[in-house]
Amino acid sequence: MINLSSFVRYHASRTPDRTAVIFDEAHISYGALAGRVARSAGWLAARGIGAGDVVAVLMKNSAAFVELAIAVGHLGAVFLPINFRLSADEVRYIVEDSGARLLIADEELAASAREAGPVVLVDAAARADSTRLGPGAAPADPVPRKPSDLFRLMYTSGTTDRPKGVMHSYENFYWKCSDHIVALSLTHEDRLLVVGPLYHVGAFDLPGLAVLWVGGILCIQREFSPVAALQAIARERLNCAWLAPVMMSAMLAATEEAGQDLSSLRWVIGGGERTPEARIRSFSAAFPNARYIDAYGLTETCSGDTLMEAGREIEKIGSVGRALAHVEIQIRDEAGRVLPPGATGEICLRGAKITSGYWNDAAKTEAAFYGDWFRSGDMGYLDPDGFLYLTDRMKDMIISGGENIASSEVERAIFELPQVREVAVIGAPDERWGERPVAFVVLEPGSALTLDALAAHCRSRLAAFKAPRQLILRESLPRNPSGKILKRVLRDELRS
Repeated sequence: MINLSSFVRYHASRTPDRTAVIFDEAHISYGALAGRVARSAGWLAARGIGAGDVVAVLMKNSAAFVELAIAVGHLGAVFLPINFRLSADEVRYIVEDSGARLLIADEELAASAREAGPVVLVDAAARADSTRLGPGAAPADPVPRKPSDLFRLMYTSGTTDRPKGVMHSYENFYWKCSDHIVALSLTHEDRLLVVGPLYHVGAFDLPGLAVLWVGGILCIQREFSPVAALQAIARERLNCAWLAPVMMSAMLAATEEAGQDLSSLRWVIGGGERTPEARIRSFSAAFPNARYIDAYGLTETCSGDTLMEAGREIEKIGSVGRALAHVEIQIRDEAGRVLPPGATGEICLRGAKITSGYWNDAAKTEAAFYGDWFRSGDMGYLDPDGFLYLTDRMKDMIISGGENIASSEVERAIFELPQVREVAVIGAPDERWGERPVAFVVLEPGSALTLDALAAHCRSRLAAFKAPRQLILRESLPRNPSGKILKRVLRDELRS
């Protein structure tokens, strides 16, 4: 039976007492997890949720997040995790665009959730055990799904002013899991630290729930704290993790302060940006028994399309590894022609784990593909051995702390200010966050604008992490003969 709860029920029937999830130091067994999933699915069914219905969650990390994700799949419904950092307007747009039948949100996120419509709130007790949302609910039977059926929607920032709903089928997710199990040699002995937000493919998918497939353990922390993460590695003898670049930097800085035995750690997957050589070498010094695995992936591909192979890190330093078993990569020029090794062009991917397109948006779907090859919008090249190197992004995207920020979305918000005549937002290198949003602004005559006022306005319209952290006032913006703003000139200006 194809169903997201299948592997949980499999392990519950064979090793019911084995730990599946650790949250707030509570150990939840596979038997208990299977029971919670079935009863939470029963509660959802009692609220009218059935096969094909979209269920949205606006939640921080918790045991309930994982339980509800699996429970939604148990009913054959579609799981929609929403970035809890988004503004109320952004949340409302996603809920409305997706046609979600139900929104479930943490109590502390009630203000953002309520503007989107009716919502079920999750208190502290329920986030530790999802069955507290519907005490006494009868367990629901699993609903079989086909490989092509929709399992999840994930909204990602694009280069337009609104996010796009990425469709993930069961086929996409199952092939993703199988590829990661093979590439990472996952077994029931793996104990994964989960500190990235579970609404993100990095935490949920890389390798994320694939660890439960093989009977391993997810150790979930509600919010990231570098010291707490290091303490969890030592206490629970965790051996693997996915970390956004900003998390990795913070943990490396905290290793001496933590004073913990970190010898259990075997590998860490990095994500979100090209990893500097200095960070890889610092990681090796701090975690001598572990290897740093550079990776490349996208929301559209369920993450993790390439992984660096053991023993090749220094030889291929600067590379994000080679394609996984069921992923193909080509480099194409602006006309869509395939380029030879060493030539830089757009990274295009094909495989069973890659989305079929965007929710209710045929035009954006068509534009994102060359036939069955997905256009990543990222620039790079393949060496003769097939190792991928990232060079730049075609898409006008900023990656800050592992989060995608569409610069056009920030520009749209800034244009609402009456004193702004022209604006361009780009990403500038940032030691802590990877990149930081920088706004170049041309003011109307006689107007004034401060960074504090600009950032406050943006935070009222967008998620706080999207607000510019630097404001540069100019008399004009550089443009080409057709009038397009030359952002590369602005990037060069920041580097000089």
